[in-house]
Amino acid sequence: MILLSSKFLFSYYFEIKPLVGPTKEIMKINMNKYEWHEFFPQVKSNAGAILAVWSPIILVYFMDTQIWYSVFCTIFGGMCGIIHHLGEIRTMGMVRSRFCTLPEAFNMSLVPPAMPKEKKGMFPSFLEKKVFKKLGKDERLDPTKFALVWNQIINSFRSEDIISNREMELMTMPMSLEHSSGSIRWPLFLLAKKFSEAVDMAANFTGKSAQLFSKIKKDSYMFCSINDFYELTKTIFRFLIIGETEKSVVAVIFNKIEKSIQNSSLLTDFKMDHLPSLFSKFDRLAELLYLNKHEHRYEVTILLQDIVDILIQDMIVDAQSILDVVNSSERLISDDDGAFGYYEPELFASVSSITNIRYPFLDGQLSQQKEQVKRLYLLLNTKEQVAEIPSNLEARRRISFFATSLFMDMPAAPKVRSMLSFSIITPYFMEEVKFSDEELYSNQDESSILSYMQKIYPDEWKNFSERIGPKITNDEIRYWASYRGQTLSRTVRGMMYYRKALRLQAFLDRTSDQELYKVPLATEKGKNKRNIHQSLSAEIEALADMKFSYIISCQKFGEQKIKGDPHAQDIIDLMTRYSVLRVVYIEEKEVIVNNAPHKVYSSVLIKAENNLDQEIYRIKLPGPPIIGEGKPENQNHAIIFTRGEALQTIDMNQDNYLEEAYKMRNVLQEFVIHPRDQAPTILGLREHIFTGSVSSLAGFMSYQETSFVTIGQRFLADPLRVRFHYGHPDIFDRIFHLTRGGISKASKTINLSEDVFAGYNSILRRGNITYNEYIQVGKGRDVGLNQISKFEAKVANGNSEQTISRDIHRLGRRFDFFRMLSCYFTTVGFYFNSLISVVGVYVFLYGQLYLVLSGLQRALLHDAQTQNIKSLETALASQSFLQLGLLTGLPMVMELGLEKGFRASLSDFILMQLQLASVFFTFSLGTKAHYYGRTILHGGAKYRPTGRKFVVFHASFTENYQLYSRSHFVKGFELVFLLIVYHIFRRSYVSSVLHVMITYSTWFMAVTWLFTPFLFNPAGFAWQKIVEDWADWNRWMRNQGGIGVQPEKSWESWWNAENAHLRHSVLSSRILEVLLSLRFFIYQYGLVYHLNISQDNKNFLVYLLSWVVIIAIIGLVKLVNCASRRLSTKHQLIFRVIKLLIFLMVVTSLILLYCLCQLSIMDLIICCLAFIPTGWGLLLIVQVLRPKIEYYAIWEPIQVIAHAYDYGMGSLLFSPIAVLAWMPVISAIQTRVLFNRAFSRQLQIQPFIVGKTKRR
Repeated sequence: MILLSSKFLFSYYFEIKPLVGPTKEIMKINMNKYEWHEFFPQVKSNAGAILAVWSPIILVYFMDTQIWYSVFCTIFGGMCGIIHHLGEIRTMGMVRSRFCTLPEAFNMSLVPPAMPKEKKGMFPSFLEKKVFKKLGKDERLDPTKFALVWNQIINSFRSEDIISNREMELMTMPMSLEHSSGSIRWPLFLLAKKFSEAVDMAANFTGKSAQLFSKIKKDSYMFCSINDFYELTKTIFRFLIIGETEKSVVAVIFNKIEKSIQNSSLLTDFKMDHLPSLFSKFDRLAELLYLNKHEHRYEVTILLQDIVDILIQDMIVDAQSILDVVNSSERLISDDDGAFGYYEPELFASVSSITNIRYPFLDGQLSQQKEQVKRLYLLLNTKEQVAEIPSNLEARRRISFFATSLFMDMPAAPKVRSMLSFSIITPYFMEEVKFSDEELYSNQDESSILSYMQKIYPDEWKNFSERIGPKITNDEIRYWASYRGQTLSRTVRGMMYYRKALRLQAFLDRTSDQELYKVPLATEKGKNKRNIHQSLSAEIEALADMKFSYIISCQKFGEQKIKGDPHAQDIIDLMTRYSVLRVVYIEEKEVIVNNAPHKVYSSVLIKAENNLDQEIYRIKLPGPPIIGEGKPENQNHAIIFTRGEALQTIDMNQDNYLEEAYKMRNVLQEFVIHPRDQAPTILGLREHIFTGSVSSLAGFMSYQETSFVTIGQRFLADPLRVRFHYGHPDIFDRIFHLTRGGISKASKTINLSEDVFAGYNSILRRGNITYNEYIQVGKGRDVGLNQISKFEAKVANGNSEQTISRDIHRLGRRFDFFRMLSCYFTTVGFYFNSLISVVGVYVFLYGQLYLVLSGLQRALLHDAQTQNIKSLETALASQSFLQLGLLTGLPMVMELGLEKGFRASLSDFILMQLQLASVFFTFSLGTKAHYYGRTILHGGAKYRPTGRKFVVFHASFTENYQLYSRSHFVKGFELVFLLIVYHIFRRSYVSSVLHVMITYSTWFMAVTWLFTPFLFNPAGFAWQKIVEDWADWNRWMRNQGGIGVQPEKSWESWWNAENAHLRHSVLSSRILEVLLSLRFFIYQYGLVYHLNISQDNKNFLVYLLSWVVIIAIIGLVKLVNCASRRLSTKHQLIFRVIKLLIFLMVVTSLILLYCLCQLSIMDLIICCLAFIPTGWGLLLIVQVLRPKIEYYAIWEPIQVIAHAYDYGMGSLLFSPIAVLAWMPVISAIQTRVLFNRAFSRQLQIQPFIVGKTKRR
């Protein structure tokens, strides 16, 4: 209601009301003199002018609700995010400051309660969870399980190479979690430099000991670091020192320190100004103990003596008791034969067979003290800034989100034995499993995928080299690179984290906190057998397998294996690497039945055994299973092999993380905790787009997708309750959907976007769909403009099919009014309004063209004085709002503000604008509008494979022209023609300011549609590429088409394929296409009356004479075409003479017209503006009529004219690009804009712009 009220009030006061007065003035004007031949001069009230003024306003009136929805989505979606604690912990600084609260939050959220919870009312439950959390049982405060899980997460970071060995050691929590004082031993990255700060503070402090203690305790991590140092030193000295006298001296020193602390007299009993020198001695001692080399034995002895000497001589005020212990121990010692005697050596020194320190540690001794020594060494030697650990941005992001999610509302975790079981299914076709050697090492334009990734991820490559060591195998390199692309290997590794998490959780369920101190957990299978009782290990494995299964539906695996495709062996290697992974494929066999060949189709489930595939089950199918859309059919034939109550659908360009996998049993509880009639049937999950760092385009796509899958879906799910299924991290109630039509509708064409139809089906069958943000799944997106455009085209095609589907009709009928509107504006309405926005631009410009050419605008401006029609400005502003991508921009800024902070989000948004984000969004608007409108009109939606290549390549001019000619270039040229005509005929009586206000956004849209593919094309302004593209373009235009010639090879084949949809269009669509094409005739009709040669004659005969010129031009083209076909080969001279005669005839005609009829240069320009659109309109009409006329002689000149139009458009586009390519600075600027993130990492990106032309 608030949204609709805001919309209606705004529309009334800023769109409708300001136009009422000017409309009345227009109706009063008596228009008697038109500047063209007016067919209806007697029409009253200037109906044409009123229609031209009101039409764009009406379109904006119905479209701008989408804008208001975007505004309200931003406001309320942001508020919901704040309520759900989103972004509470945005940075590693926040993680460090709140790390001490994470164990309690972890135990509350991810650890099953020891006793079953009694059902409580809503208010007591809220108080217990929100207010009195710290007053719960002791288990809430026990950090043991958190430490174990945290260490496993850090280990997974290390195995993924996003942290180094040193960072792993600094971030790991010791399993002996508490000091004797009772404080917790935190990871060292929290304590880095805290101890040195404490030393400096104590050395320079003036005051009482109690004040110093109070100041230190305010910083809990500083207090922890001091405790840690004291306990570690005490433990290590107890093991290191074996001399009785030395033991006594050290014991007295420790007792004196403890007594001073207890009596709060530390500053009076000790001189703290010598503390830094003592700290430096301990620093060096810890380093030598960590190195553990025999040659350092003497230095260790000296350091121990120096430490005791500093304490006794310089620091302790009353050291007499310690000196007494030292002096009382001196005695004369004889050697073996009694001939000589000597005094006992100095403290810690060793003489003959007498040794007073245990150094170096032997192997057996080292294992006992290794962790303590390493921790002391890292505590004292860590010089890094706290903010630099971890250094990898992805590791920081994941830790921050995991910490944030622990404070979000999520169901209590059940024990693994009690949780719902679930399966995962991933449809796979022919994508990359893992990169091959050829792909990794092939040099194309001085680069390869491996070298590109080494430059993009330098820290991760360094960590990988450190982890593997000098003996790096080629297979390990292939996996490392594949885990950073959009490959099946990456997806499988991520999904198998679920099983790893389940095994750890099952172990924690069976083990008490006290036992965790005694039994170090080893998660790998071999270590389990050594460290856990064998029966417990087997039980944990069985429990994990019972609760989790993973199936990949590899549709073509059978064919790949028969053909020896490397992808088949790669899939087998994956199954060998992950023993519980299963693969389903379609087997096609030919058998003889009744002496006739018959094809038998089967779905086959296999596993890996001894590096070979082994069949488990086989289900005979009644026929070929792929009869509809490929992806849903691929899922449908494999779903029978899944098991459990829940089913998660995962695309092969997705990823998962171990820390997120721990929350899976919480998510599954969403199916259980709600009442039966409110239980969700689809659980929506949050996605993280991991491809945003490749290029600026990838960043735009990442931000756009992130805003939709977070704030957008949050608002859809609650309060609108119109979230459906938009992708493949969602979790289905498997039983519900298997008994109600499955998870994938697969009808050809209509179910192109099969995902959303699963949501429609669930809602129509009384299901509920929710959205949960406390868990996230990684997802890759397209990174190049052509890939993004193909994806946008596919989605727009899918939405157009949804618009005419029964599902949307039924939802609209069954929803209440407000839910119906919510459904409309969040599904097909968004694309319909995008189309309306573009149509509104055309309606406005053609209306202005009518007013200008007919002479109505002059009369309105002079007679009615309607210069300031505010409604038109409001309408254009509304259109610009949609055009420039601000519909996605507002939610984007809000979501970034929640998760990064509003200052960071604002700087990111400004940077996006500097990287021409508005250009990208305007171009994307044209893609959506074109493919949605064309599919609505003619059908023909189809799947468009985008490819998931990691490297950004240079696309040739020919490829760009094929992809964008009809969707953007033609429309861009049409806008330019409209604006030029409007500019020529308005200038005498319209102020320049008003003209700029009316046309600025349209000029921006036109230029954007024409040149964006080249602006965002890597190396788009490199001169060498320009030369290659021009040669390729001319070759493509010249090549003959025909049967078997692909559109990529010939203009003729492409032209036929581009217009093939008209052959299958219904009669009503063809008629509408013809009617829409008639708009191009307006130019000719209006402009011929403004020629000087017409001498102000408004007779209809002038217009008819202009058609004579067009017929003459077509006749000349036909003549040249016939002469070319018949004479150009054998009678070349005659052919040239004919062309010369035609040229002379045209020139002569122009001279005669100049002399006799006062033809001017301006007349020639206006004729071009008149006849070129008319020719294009004729081409569109004859394409509709092609089945009727293509076998007549007229078709050949039509094809020649079409070829000329495309060649002319291509040349006009190519010319400014070639001119700019002459300037080297343009290419450098373009590369910087496109790859700004790479430059921010100081990478040389130019060698990695892979040219696709060299691949062919």
